[in-house]
Amino acid sequence: MRKEAKAATLKRLNRIEGQVRGLAGMVEADRYCIDIVTQLSAVRAALRKVEDEIMRDHVASCVEGAIESGNKADQRRKVAELMDVFARAVR
Repeated sequence: MRKEAKAATLKRLNRIEGQVRGLAGMVEADRYCIDIVTQLSAVRAALRKVEDEIMRDHVASCVEGAIESGNKADQRRKVAELMDVFARAVR
């Protein structure tokens, strides 16, 4: 992972960690169910954003590196990895 992408990802994950702790506090405080579900939706959206950023970085570094290397086996492996990730995402 590139240095700037790593720093941004860790910052987002720390924020998400705080959101999850907040959710636990909401459950402990017997907050209104819909408020909890709303916050769960926000956490899922934040995690999707992290996933998107990591995938973008992967394509910009690892996949691009495989293409530039000219190594056909490495290229096929990187494409297969992406296909596997996309297949899991649509399930």
